[in-house]
This record gives sequence, C-alpha cells and structure tokens, in this order.
Amino acid sequence: MSVIYKNSMNVIGKFVPEKLQPLWKHPAGPQTIFFWAPAFKWGLVIAGLGDLQRPANKISVGQSCALGITGLIWTRYSLVITPRNWNLFSVNLFVAFTAIYQITRALRYQRQQAALEAAKIIPSDAAH
Repeated sequence: MSVIYKNSMNVIGKFVPEKLQPLWKHPAGPQTIFFWAPAFKWGLVIAGLGDLQRPANKISVGQSCALGITGLIWTRYSLVITPRNWNLFSVNLFVAFTAIYQITRALRYQRQQAALEAAKIIPSDAAH
C-alpha cells in the first residue's frame, strides 16, 4: 500500500467520531477495497431497480442471467472469506434478486407472446 494512501487514511481517521471508529478500523472497513468495491457495486442495484420500468420485451435474459448468477456466487463467497463482508453479501443479494425478477418478467412476457401466436394460428387452421 502506498505511503501517501496510508498517511491520508491516518489523517482522515483522526476526524472519524469515536462511535464510528470500530467501522473505520474494521478489516472490511472504509480503509480497504473490501468496503469500496461493494459500495460502488450498489450502482448495479440502482440500475436494476431503474430497469423495473423497462418494457419486458426489452429485457436481456442473457444479461440478467449473468448478473443473477454472479450475484448468487458472490453472495456465497462473501460469507466464506475472512473477514466476512456483510456489505458485499447484501449488495450481491440485491443484484441477484433484481436480476431474477427481471428474468421472471422476460420469461413471462415470452410465454404470453407464444400463447398469443398459438391462439392466432389455431383459429385460422380450424377454418380450412
């Protein structure tokens, strides 16, 4: 770790209130990548929540599957690493849930469209 980074964290640490010192000094606290990587990953959750308004025919099932699987894998991983990273756990759980919900919406839409297509084909065949 660079000397500049360590020195800046020491200076900032002096201004952190006493009540927040345990969080500040935690092995997965704000002085480590274990804190900041999940913090920025919340952007994926926010984007996923924004996509809830997206029409179901515009949802990428492949992309949602990739996000869902990644979320589930990292949710599990966050509980087996040391230190346990509850921030990483929660963000990945939310990523997985939003992706699974989007997959459900897309598949439901595709099933409805297939049923509509089948309903159009059956009456025309019956008329002949």
